[in-house]
Amino acid sequence: MLSLLDALERDPRADAVIDVLTRRVRALPLGRARDVLHGKPLGHPAHPLMVQVPIGSWMSAAVLDLWPHRSRESGVLVGIGIAAAVPAALAGAVDLAELHRQQTRVGLVHALANVAALGLYSASLVCRVTGRTGKGRAYGFLGLTAVGAGGMLGGHMAYRQASGANHAEEVPHVVSEGWHRVGSVDEFPVGRAVRRTVDDVPVLVVREAGGTFHALAERCSHLAGPLSEGAIADGCVECPWHGSVFRLSDGWNVRGPATAPQPAFDTRVVDGHVEISLPEPDGTPGGRARETSSQADEKKLHGHGA
Repeated sequence: MLSLLDALERDPRADAVIDVLTRRVRALPLGRARDVLHGKPLGHPAHPLMVQVPIGSWMSAAVLDLWPHRSRESGVLVGIGIAAAVPAALAGAVDLAELHRQQTRVGLVHALANVAALGLYSASLVCRVTGRTGKGRAYGFLGLTAVGAGGMLGGHMAYRQASGANHAEEVPHVVSEGWHRVGSVDEFPVGRAVRRTVDDVPVLVVREAGGTFHALAERCSHLAGPLSEGAIADGCVECPWHGSVFRLSDGWNVRGPATAPQPAFDTRVVDGHVEISLPEPDGTPGGRARETSSQADEKKLHGHGA
């Protein structure tokens, strides 16, 4: 199975279709609803949450179809699943339009499987309404099979290809505690994005006209785009890959498709050099290294510890 999926990721034959679909989805006049469909208010993609309703409804319908005299209840569940699948599909489409090429190749087949499922369940509902219960059940089970195939591909996208994952989540876990010197003040032109590295983690540093410095994780939380190559305007930086906008002061994602903010660093100037540090978990300024176990034991030995 993995060999087939890897081959699908490398297959360019559907790229022209993907490009057309991507342009059309991006051109939809969705306004602020686009960020809602991405899942920005949730802090993670909305599509996986939204698909629970149609999948749950259709799975429940399949269970009822195994029992006699439950056709009416099963039909209601099929209808609920069809209605819920439409907004879920739209959310998936806006996410798909902002992914890497290998992800969209798998995503296209994922979408086709779900479209097939929607068609089969629509046929199932028509058959049930017109009294052809047996055919309605058959179409329903075929639709559930298509949903299962689509779900497997969706899982591959989410967990193997990291579609929709927060690509900046590891920063607080790999950057060591304390203040890190990233260069002299003169190395940072006003209003320009400068890339530095701390503990092998790329960092974006921006100097404001008033002398204030801002530092964010440089790789975009959406798909790890290089923020240092993005435009700086109105106190924000825009990712050059997919247009996510982050506030420089605190890393907040002002606009999607990113659903997670950027890790933000505290900054200070010491002896003409810029230093940065991640804030403490409670939000207080960083740079305060935690006690080691030996230090704590020494305090206790001298009566200074609790």
